[in-house]
Amino acid sequence: MLSRVSSSVSRLPVSRVAVLAPAARFSSPAEDAAKKMTFGVKSATVSAAKANNTKQFKIYRWNPDQKGEPKMQTYSVDMNNCGPMVLDALIKIKNEQDPTLTFRRSCREGICGSCAMNINGRNTLACLCRIDTEDAKAVPIYPLPHMSVVKDLVPDMSTFYAQYKSIQPWLQAGPNSKKAPGAEYLQTKEDRAKLDGMYECILCACCSTSCPSYWWNGDKYLGPAVLMAAYRWIADSRDAQTAARLAAVDDSFKLYRCKTIMNCTNACPKHLNPGQAI
Repeated sequence: MLSRVSSSVSRLPVSRVAVLAPAARFSSPAEDAAKKMTFGVKSATVSAAKANNTKQFKIYRWNPDQKGEPKMQTYSVDMNNCGPMVLDALIKIKNEQDPTLTFRRSCREGICGSCAMNINGRNTLACLCRIDTEDAKAVPIYPLPHMSVVKDLVPDMSTFYAQYKSIQPWLQAGPNSKKAPGAEYLQTKEDRAKLDGMYECILCACCSTSCPSYWWNGDKYLGPAVLMAAYRWIADSRDAQTAARLAAVDDSFKLYRCKTIMNCTNACPKHLNPGQAI
């Protein structure tokens, strides 16, 4: 086929061959965007400023094995060689500067909830908290507030988990529950939609530890995260223990300490609404 095309073109008069233009090439959106990028080519002034691109982090330190009060320790991190999130900086500090720095982390994707802490005065996940390199101020980092501290940035979650266990957070289907033979319990799409905004909770405790009622009555008030988990099962059409679950939380302290100030909703790193569930 190529030989036939070539021979046919070669027999065209020179004047006709001369006016043939190459086929138009259309660039993709990605190529158009790439043409507009500088790929790091900046002015000498900006480049010089980035040469000393350090960021300071003031981190809460306390070791139960050593005598002394808690203290804030400052670390400087070269942001030219560090990831964009606070968790990246913490890992870099632990690996390169201070192996004694203690904190929890696991997935680095905002799914496990392990790296919950107070950063810049706000409860959040370190893996989802971007470092503001344009702000010259140091980043203060504390463990979740109003919890006992195990060490450094690690809070004691024992009470929180015990409260979660107390609501029996598992499906308790009854004899009349619809179930496909040898398969899952059935549920309509409408009933399934009622669970949206609750089942996504990762139990990071950012909401509960931002709640003043939980600060004052943490041993009695279940707190936003646990109460939302309780309602997640109360609202589940497959569960047969609705009445028992409601009775279990019908308590002046377990439930009714909520003052609906909505700190919990504001603090949730997954953008859920525990206040509405309560």
